[in-house]
Amino acid sequence: MNNEQLRDKRREFLKASALVAGGVMMNGVAFAGGGAAHSTVDDTIKIALIGCGGRGTGAAFQALSTKQNLKLVAMADAFSDRLEGAYKDIKEKFGDKVDVPQERRFVGFDGYKNAIALADVVLLATPPGFRPGHFEEAVNQNKHIFMEKPVAVDSPGIRRVLAAAKLAESKKLNVVVGLQRRYQNNYREAIKRVQDGIIGDVTGGQVYWNSGGVWVKDREPNQTEMEYQMRNWYYFNWLCGDHIVEQHVHNIDIANWIKNGPPVSVQGTGSRAWRTGKQYGEIYDNHSVELTYADGAVIHSQCRHFEGIDNRVDEGFQGTKGRIHLDAGSNIGRIVDTKGKSLYNYSAKTNPNPYQTEHDELFDAIAKGEYKFHDAERGATSCMTAIIGRYATYSGKKISWAEGLAADNNLFPDELSWTAKPKILPDADGLYPIPTPGKTKVI
Repeated sequence: MNNEQLRDKRREFLKASALVAGGVMMNGVAFAGGGAAHSTVDDTIKIALIGCGGRGTGAAFQALSTKQNLKLVAMADAFSDRLEGAYKDIKEKFGDKVDVPQERRFVGFDGYKNAIALADVVLLATPPGFRPGHFEEAVNQNKHIFMEKPVAVDSPGIRRVLAAAKLAESKKLNVVVGLQRRYQNNYREAIKRVQDGIIGDVTGGQVYWNSGGVWVKDREPNQTEMEYQMRNWYYFNWLCGDHIVEQHVHNIDIANWIKNGPPVSVQGTGSRAWRTGKQYGEIYDNHSVELTYADGAVIHSQCRHFEGIDNRVDEGFQGTKGRIHLDAGSNIGRIVDTKGKSLYNYSAKTNPNPYQTEHDELFDAIAKGEYKFHDAERGATSCMTAIIGRYATYSGKKISWAEGLAADNNLFPDELSWTAKPKILPDADGLYPIPTPGKTKVI
């Protein structure tokens, strides 16, 4: 296929993706029920960034670093300072690839709809509590999607993502979820061999994210409660889902990848042992859970945020014929038999950055007019596993997959505005209610 044929195929692919129910095509422009017009005259792939924090800025950097003809044409964020800071950084790096005049910089809770309408591909990188609604909107507007993990923070949110994922598949919209170990070569190569049977049946394993924790945003004078929680989003479940969901989902996803699906039940324990101050909102600082799969295999999942600890972020699994050790940071993919004899050891002079590979492969498919990526259901399944882990540690109860997924426990505020009240509020001393196993009801 020559370059002109490839451009024609890309145009038709993006044009078909832009059609929506009740829309019509006129002169190569799609009109959708009063929505914005999208031109497919040239081969430029237009992208919109929704969520302009550090991860969103990074996603834009990675998208614009691909070899395809991309242009950032719209941005949206709840906070103007975050949007303007990201715009400055991205523009400084990529120059003419950034065409986002002031009228295409949307600030506030609803600006994402306008930004999505202007693009072929959207990058969703807000705090994860917003992801289900933003993903739904992008699918309804027929856009290809990169969305960061986690894809939701509660059961109703996961169900929304699963429904939108089916719709995206029916429309042949490419969707990549930022569980980047799925795009990392040492994981791909080693796990392929496990799935081919090199260590036999996987009977158990351990996955870890033990570290010193992350940033804290202190309360500022005259902030409303909504703004404070949004600025300090990591410590509130309606926004973050707790660090077992926001961070440890990476490792839990590997357990599900190894076992070809989610566990049937989860039980475990957790607490606030180190991060006890009011600045840490409502979440725990440690979780230790057991993931039990349909064949009886049990995988231990551990994550904690303590300062001064031995850090550990990796995964290991045992099978009837051997065992595997995986490490994202060290590019390890090592497999041995039951006696320790090497069966496979990933080795490469270079191991491409998986954050970049996600975007390279997504935009390569889009540019070629191919439908290749449907990560949303898989991403939702791993996020739901982590959410059930939180349910188990908060309640002290064993939670089945079925009852976790069916839970009616929407954490999202009833209203989104700067003066609206989130569902969880501090007491007179500024302390938030902390889950208590045996007393707290989670589902």
